[in-house]
Amino acid sequence: MDEKNTPKMGHEPHVAPFEMFDDWFKDAKSNEDAYPDAMTLATADKDGRPSARIVLLKGFDDRGFVFYTNYESRKGSQLAENSYAALCFHWKTVEKCVRIEGKVAKVDDAESDEYFASRPRGSQLGAWASIQSRPMTGRFDLEKRVAEFTAKFGLGKVARPDHWGGFRLVPDRIEFWAEGKFRLHDRKLFTRDADDAGWNTQKLFP
Repeated sequence: MDEKNTPKMGHEPHVAPFEMFDDWFKDAKSNEDAYPDAMTLATADKDGRPSARIVLLKGFDDRGFVFYTNYESRKGSQLAENSYAALCFHWKTVEKCVRIEGKVAKVDDAESDEYFASRPRGSQLGAWASIQSRPMTGRFDLEKRVAEFTAKFGLGKVARPDHWGGFRLVPDRIEFWAEGKFRLHDRKLFTRDADDAGWNTQKLFP
């Protein structure tokens, strides 16, 4: 079989899903041309109406997957109504995909403060200036607010706004997908035990 079309799942039945994700993510960062940390975030409102957008993964460990946003944005409002969400990574070059589902909760203030302090100053000011997901009459509305907050903070430290911070998706389901020849892809599903004692694994038909 052509090496390019050989399923890339590997045979690691005892590897925890976070370890497997770490291996795949390192592979993607080494081979993808741009944004290996980009992931689709799907949320839904209280009526079940879904919405999806691309966000960036800013950290992960065995607690879950972290991203940052304006808590008053559309995604933030939906997560306040319905805490279940899904993530999807698609790495075209390495021909792999990871799908993650679970509940989302805010990270603690200290974690959000630490990440906010690491951002470029322009991004920090943007977090204050952008009333995310709200209508504006034109680009000047945003530029005016950027100028206002630039003047407000001057050369001093830009504090994290209360409406901006991190979310952590705590997964109960993680699926790894690797492309195979003739669409005979390789799929491996991890589901968390009901008592949170570990993970169950199973192979899925493509």
